[in-house]
Formats: sequence, C-alpha cells, structure tokens
Amino acid sequence: MSIFEYTAENRMRRSAPLAERMRPRSLEEFFGQGGVVGEGRLLRRAIVADRLSSLILYGPPGTGKTTLAQIIANSTKAQFTELNAVSSGVADIRRVVQEAKDRLAQNEQRTVVFIDEIHRFNKGQQDALLPAVEKGLIVLIGATTENPFFSVNAPLLSRSRLFKLETLGRDELAQIARRALQDTEMGLGQMLLGVDDAAMTHMITQSAGDARSLLNALEIAALSTEPDAAGKIHITLAVAEESTQQRAILYDKTGDKHYDIISAFIKSMRGGDPDAALFWLACMVKAGEDPRFIARRIIICAAEDVGNADPRALQVAVAAHQAVELLGMPEGRIPLAQAVVYVASAPKSNASYFGIDAALEVLEGDAEVEVPIHLRDASYKGAKHFGHGKGYIYPHDHPGHHVKQEYLPKGLIGKRFYKPSGLGYEKNLRERLAYWRGEKEED
Repeated sequence: MSIFEYTAENRMRRSAPLAERMRPRSLEEFFGQGGVVGEGRLLRRAIVADRLSSLILYGPPGTGKTTLAQIIANSTKAQFTELNAVSSGVADIRRVVQEAKDRLAQNEQRTVVFIDEIHRFNKGQQDALLPAVEKGLIVLIGATTENPFFSVNAPLLSRSRLFKLETLGRDELAQIARRALQDTEMGLGQMLLGVDDAAMTHMITQSAGDARSLLNALEIAALSTEPDAAGKIHITLAVAEESTQQRAILYDKTGDKHYDIISAFIKSMRGGDPDAALFWLACMVKAGEDPRFIARRIIICAAEDVGNADPRALQVAVAAHQAVELLGMPEGRIPLAQAVVYVASAPKSNASYFGIDAALEVLEGDAEVEVPIHLRDASYKGAKHFGHGKGYIYPHDHPGHHVKQEYLPKGLIGKRFYKPSGLGYEKNLRERLAYWRGEKEED
C-alpha cells in the first residue's frame, strides 16, 4: 500500500460511523467470545499460527463475526478476498476460485474467501464453492445470523468448522463503550464527554448484546447533545432514551426495583393473576433481565406454589427454561409467557414445599435416622449375614402394587410430613394415601 492509499484509507476510516472506526484490528482489541477466541482456544491458535481451515461463524448481529474475519485478514499471509452474498453469482465464485488456483500454482499463496451472510447464497451458489473447499483451493470463512444447519448445505457445513458466537454480555459491552469513550484517535476520546451511569446502563440494555447498536447509540447521543458553558457534553438518561428511541424501565438488577418487580412477579403467579404476571414479565424482558433467571423463578413457583395440584406446571416451566436456552431472545419471551400463564392459572398447593421443610426441621432435633433393617441394602455379598432386607415385603407382589409396611425410622413411625390439599390432582393423591393408610379421609 502506498502512502497515498494509506492516507486515503485512514481518512475514510475517520469519517466512518463510530462502530466501524472502533472495529478491533487484532485479537488483543477484541472483547468477548472467550469460548471461541480466548487464550488457548482452537480458533485463536489457528489465527495466530496462520493455519486456518474453512469455518462458519454463526451468531446474532453485532457479536463480532465480520470483525473476526477482518482480524484474520490483517494477520494472514494468504490472499484475503470478500464476496458479497447478495450481489455475487456463480460466475463470481468461479472467477475467485480460478484466481485462487492460479495464485497457489504460481506463488504457493493460499486464498481466504470471506462471505458475509452466507445463508443468502442459494443451493447452486453454495454447491459451486464445494469443490474448491474440498480440494483446499480456498479457505472459506462464512458468517451467518441464521442457523447453519438449516441455511448452509450439509456437504459444505461438514467440510467446515462451526464456531458459535454468543450474544455479548453487559460487562463486555461496558468495556467496548469505555474503549470508545477513551480512544482519542478513532473513538470519542477527543470530546469532553460525561455519561451518567443510568444512561450507560440504558444504552447497554437496549443494545441487547449488539456492540454495533450500542456504539451507534453512544455516537448519536454524543453528537446530538449541546455542550454546556464549560464545553462538556453531558449524556443523561433522557438523552440515552432519545438516542435509542426506547423509554427506560426503572429496573436495576442489583437494586430495589429488581427485587420489587421479581417479588410482584412471583406473587402474581402464586395469587392466580396471569395478567399481572405477564405485565411484570414484560417489565423484566424490556429491561433486559437474564431470561434464564426469569425461567428459574418460574420453575421454583411451579414446584413451591403449584406442586402436585398440577404436576404438569413443573414440566411446562422446565420446558420453558430449555426453550429459552435453545431460542435465545427475543423469541424466548414466548415460552416464558406460556409458562407464566400456565403456572398462574393452575390450582395451587404448597404441601410438598412444607413437607420437605418439615422433614428438615425434624433432622435439626434429635430424631433417629437409623435405617430400619428390612429397608437396608441387601444387594451386596454378605448383606444377608447382617440381616439386611430381612422382612421386606415387595409391593408388586400384592394387589394394587401396594402393601402396608413401615418405611420411617423407629421413633418417627406415623409422622406425616406431606399433607396433600384437596385441590386439583392433589385431591387424587390425598384420597389414595388415605386409602393406603386405612384412614378416613378428612372433610
């Protein structure tokens, strides 16, 4: 590159949006994705050693897919070529492959071909890449926001390593913002800027893990705010709201609002009000609360407050947690909402919750915990010598697959920890237990 080309490139970069200017140029400047490019990870070692094989980078927008490709371009000795997945056709692919073949034959130089949004390539275009990838004529780097198992041809995917990039966390986004505010060359460090904590928290929350979105909001806030008499630009929560076009929800993950809203959320489900529960769920989703935290609270409520009055509530809650892990946000809000409505609308019983606490309370005292001889393990050699299992009655050998015998330690016989309610499915459990015990069911 000549001095004139270098100067022109720098001038263009300085006039680019903040997100483009702050794009990391090396792995040392790259924040997040420790599971993919952290110290000792396969992709990092391959980049440093310049020994890449074909790979697919998959993840949400703003997580660093294109940035990683550019870092590779800056560090590799191979020829780096980009194809536009929207405008490139099969003829362009064949041209690039032929150039790569000639380059390898003449200079023994490899070619890395980067295709952003590779899911936009149709089957024919992807098939045109396959022979070159298979023979090692090119090293393919594909970036996609779509699940590659659905959007990339199986033969092409099988010949590439798949790396999944995760949504950036709040701490990583804060580091990115801090770097932009401090960088005097390409960032906002040359400006006299002050950003309130509440404003920064709001912009980070609204960016939803997208670094590009965060930097765009920060730049808009800085450039659209008039400086005060001292020449300082003060970015307040109101400015941040205007820059993101989103009103802030008064919610702090470590403050009173956090605990107040989650308390209202749980009490609404416990109290059987699905409308209120959905409202408090919406507050947490809007504020960027970790959906896994929300899912865990629903699971607890399903077990503690619904219990065996409707055992399916726990199944629905656990399924919602798994669905959130699979889908991520914002789609994860849908199974969360389904679980919230189910748990809130289900019949309630805390008998299991009280039962375990009652058993734990007994253990705090001087209760005997000696296992009765007939219940002890008799499966190992020599157990019968000690009398283990003697007198045990196998329930399946009896009508109804039940037989009356004692299962509690001596001293606790007759103790009732579980006292089922008469609501929902638990009514059936109460009637069955009363029948087994030979007790008259209470009214």
